[in-house]
Amino acid sequence: MSTSQDRDNGQPEWDAVRADDRYLGWRDLTVWKSPFGRVAVALARRAARWIGPYPVLALTLLIGVVLAVALTAASVEIYEAVAEADGVAGLDKPALQAAMAARTPQLNTAVTAFTNLGGPVIMPILAAVAAIALAIRRRQVSPVVLMAVATAGSLLMTIVGKALVGRIRPPLADAVAPYETSASFPSGHALNAVVVAGVVAYLLVLRQRRWRSRTATVAAAVVFAVAMGLSRVFLGHHWLTDVLVAWTLGLAWLAVVITMHRLYLSVRHMPLEAGRRARRAQLSRPGPRVY
Repeated sequence: MSTSQDRDNGQPEWDAVRADDRYLGWRDLTVWKSPFGRVAVALARRAARWIGPYPVLALTLLIGVVLAVALTAASVEIYEAVAEADGVAGLDKPALQAAMAARTPQLNTAVTAFTNLGGPVIMPILAAVAAIALAIRRRQVSPVVLMAVATAGSLLMTIVGKALVGRIRPPLADAVAPYETSASFPSGHALNAVVVAGVVAYLLVLRQRRWRSRTATVAAAVVFAVAMGLSRVFLGHHWLTDVLVAWTLGLAWLAVVITMHRLYLSVRHMPLEAGRRARRAQLSRPGPRVY
């Protein structure tokens, strides 16, 4: 069966899928089912006709930055409300005490080695290596751009959150060396782990054929992000609520980045869809009569 026929039937051949990030499995990411998505795509495509796809992408990224700051400010308000009500924040000290009771010299060394992967030195290197490797494999620059935008947003959210709250970390007497002195809220390690692992998983599943492979990829990303956050609590470098809010912020920002990428794909494939509709209309017309 030909590629064009497969695409017309909504079942593209796998060779075509691998060369095109618009498909997740057999689902076309440029097809939006929600009213918000359809409106966003319509506005983006209309703007692209006037100013071109790349200015629309730049505008989308600017909106994403504004959303990142807004999400951080909203998380600060939610955190302060919870802290005043002594809700989830009431778990901070019990969680720290449980972590202290579970520590051993060997486990402390292992967890410290793991948590260093999410630090300000190693994590950017891992993110860059993963993005460049995916870009070379795909022969596309989009993985590098997507990772750069995602990590820049998570870094901005971390800086803004720490500046707005200025929360003090757990006492040094209850922590494992080496100690950290920056503000505690939110956990940058946990936030960046969610974003970086999430972007890598998203890019990988776009090219994975089997649902088991996609499930395993997502599960590995979740395990890595959760383990990174819990390692911060175990070592006494962050309160539990610092990690919980970081996970929430990371997931929210990851959803924004993936949505922006889907909008970009929808705008980029706009001429292709128009050409297909024209071709289908031409094929549906009756041919000239022969007498």
